[in-house]
Amino acid sequence: MSLSLPADLDRLREPAEATAIIRAHTPLLPAETASLTALAGRVLREDIVSDEDQPPFAASTVDGYAVVADDPAAVRAVRGDQFAGRTESLRVERGAAVYITTGAPIPPGADAVVMVERTEQAGDTVRISRDVVPKPGENIRPVGSDLRRGDRVLSSGIVLSPAAVGLLASLGRTAVQVTRRPRVSVLATGDELVEPGETPAPGQIRDANRFALLAALAPLGVEIVYAGIAPDTDDAQRAFLTARIADSDVVITSGGVSMGRKDLIKGLLVELATVHFRQLRMRPGKPFTFATAGDTLLFGLPGNPVSGLVGFEVFVRPALLAMQGRPDAERPRVRVRLAHDVVPVDRTDYLRATLRTAADGVPEATANGTQQSSRLASLVAADALVIVPPREMPYRAGESLDALLLG
Repeated sequence: MSLSLPADLDRLREPAEATAIIRAHTPLLPAETASLTALAGRVLREDIVSDEDQPPFAASTVDGYAVVADDPAAVRAVRGDQFAGRTESLRVERGAAVYITTGAPIPPGADAVVMVERTEQAGDTVRISRDVVPKPGENIRPVGSDLRRGDRVLSSGIVLSPAAVGLLASLGRTAVQVTRRPRVSVLATGDELVEPGETPAPGQIRDANRFALLAALAPLGVEIVYAGIAPDTDDAQRAFLTARIADSDVVITSGGVSMGRKDLIKGLLVELATVHFRQLRMRPGKPFTFATAGDTLLFGLPGNPVSGLVGFEVFVRPALLAMQGRPDAERPRVRVRLAHDVVPVDRTDYLRATLRTAADGVPEATANGTQQSSRLASLVAADALVIVPPREMPYRAGESLDALLLG
């Protein structure tokens, strides 16, 4: 299916402009029901209201003895044991006590719990230390002290943390509405690529980009529906793209978007989708295609590994999180101070850097070695991408720039 192209398709887009275009075409995925074991990191799509008090009974917060607070007796008769998870026919009155464990229901008549460390049991009696004066309510968790019936305990739009999942379980919720996970396909292109476990023939290299991208996708809560290599032929890549568009929310390709005769992805996306832009005024990663086919987003990343990963961090990662309704879609942006001079280029440069906190508390950035777009080592230990706008004069040590935090 051939679609009309924008007149300025090959105009160099500023990173902020490209981000706005991508965000304008990024849909919020629909909600689905997910079980407790599949909720971590998902975005909640309903308000959760407690339909019961938590705890539903007054409970001890320590191991010790349930007593009457204003009973002056130092030695008290032990009427029995009250363990968590059980209820016993025990009652506490003056001159008596009941041994109780953490979380166990407070027996009738008791209004305080003395910690076991402050007591000494001998046979059927217990002696309370002289310096202990129990107060009403001491070491007791009242009914509803955690949650009250009718309280809204979780709001739609939050990212479900381990504590939130535990809270849902405590309320008896076995499943809730969350945003569906994005279905993502990753396609590496090039006759020169072989699998990591193979020995490359002359002129071949092992495919690193696909596995770097899969690792970058792993913490984002996506479902990988396909990941593979396509040879450099129109028919093969067209078939791959057609199939991937049909079953994916996002298709990420690596390579094939520059100006070479074998850069086929660039032309195939014009044929199969609506292309919104395909060049960026940035380094690394000038060749970068963004297209849509219905609700499917297609990102054509350059083949140089650092260019691809930087493009992923700046554009693809935020889109994947926004599709899920994540409020933290963008990487945190901070102001950093340069530890050395930096020579700008004619485009926005994303300098891979390590950060240290200077004596005055300001984060200071140092370039992480040479910055070639083929050198993955520049990203391995990078804490940040320092955003270096173009200008004629070098940036001097001590000047401040914005940076995207990677950690």
